Amino acid sequence: MEIEQIELLLLEMPYVHFFETSFGREEKKTFILVKVFSGGLCGFGEVTADLLPLYNYETTSTSWVIIKEILVPLLFSKSLSDPIEFHAEAQKFKGHHMAKAGLELALWDLKAKKERRPLRELYGGDKREILSGVSVGIQDEISDLIRRIEDFLKKGYPRVKLKIKPGWDMEVLREVRKEFPQITLQVDANAGYTSGDIDMLEKLDEFDLSMVEQPFPALDLLSHSKLKKRIKTPVCLDESAESLDAVRQAYEMGCFDIINIKVGRVGGVVEARKIHDFCALKAVPVWCGGMLESGIGRMHNIHLATLPNFKLTNDISASQRYFAEDLIEPPVEITNRGTIKVPEGPGIGVTPIEERIKKAARKKEVFTP
Repeated sequence: MEIEQIELLLLEMPYVHFFETSFGREEKKTFILVKVFSGGLCGFGEVTADLLPLYNYETTSTSWVIIKEILVPLLFSKSLSDPIEFHAEAQKFKGHHMAKAGLELALWDLKAKKERRPLRELYGGDKREILSGVSVGIQDEISDLIRRIEDFLKKGYPRVKLKIKPGWDMEVLREVRKEFPQITLQVDANAGYTSGDIDMLEKLDEFDLSMVEQPFPALDLLSHSKLKKRIKTPVCLDESAESLDAVRQAYEMGCFDIINIKVGRVGGVVEARKIHDFCALKAVPVWCGGMLESGIGRMHNIHLATLPNFKLTNDISASQRYFAEDLIEPPVEITNRGTIKVPEGPGIGVTPIEERIKKAARKKEVFTP
């Protein structure tokens, strides 16, 4: 399967509602779409890097340069088309996991389409439906947050994740629990706290949370380990879990109970499966996190979440959660059971709409061998 052409497109899509975390507020999604062509087929991948280096050091600008100047020449020079072989060759370049993942995902989609199989079969997944949860950002007022939670519960989401930060935490949780005493609730700090906040974070136990996600900065494993010893609420790692080696080290230090796997953060499906398998061996449940992807990236997440150790509710919601018009048909939808059905068609299993992609595109480059 010789790769004939690669396209990079910088897309911009407005959110239906702003999304705010401890990093700040976003009104739109800016991201890179990767298209890989071979034999009349096209594989689609999405780079989850943001416009600014807030979640990690990668950005859309750095990812564009890394793909254009390093990864595309690597792929062409070695005639790489198999995603596993590409992953192995790309490992010699340090970091830039999101850039690597975007191209690897496109190769996975292309391979599955050539074999006329859904991605989940290539990944080794065994689920036909995956658990769908919703992430609710920081709002202007607690009353606004309550109304948004009510709306999402009516839509059928079985689990709600709240973004928290210093000053938007304990009072917010008290009001939410007062209003919704029975819902499955977890919180995500996006590394917004420091070691000096451990005493305060112990108070999370009073809210019957399913987990607290990434309370401290990615490299501060020591604080995560200390908190885990002092809190009953399960501790989940996100930003810290950037590779199998990082997860193994954090496990030996006793830093977590749960791992959030984001395919972009860890550098692709190959590494994501290694982390999944390690956690399964250690009886550590995992779930699939999201980066507010378009339907293309979201479909890749859905297929990944069919692996057997994705036992917890995923941050994979309906297309309409973020976008008035997604890039795919049919859009991602949740069932009345709070699940998402996994498409059975080849590759990602849905059709990217080229007219919508063109409408959202702000930049494009084409590469040939």
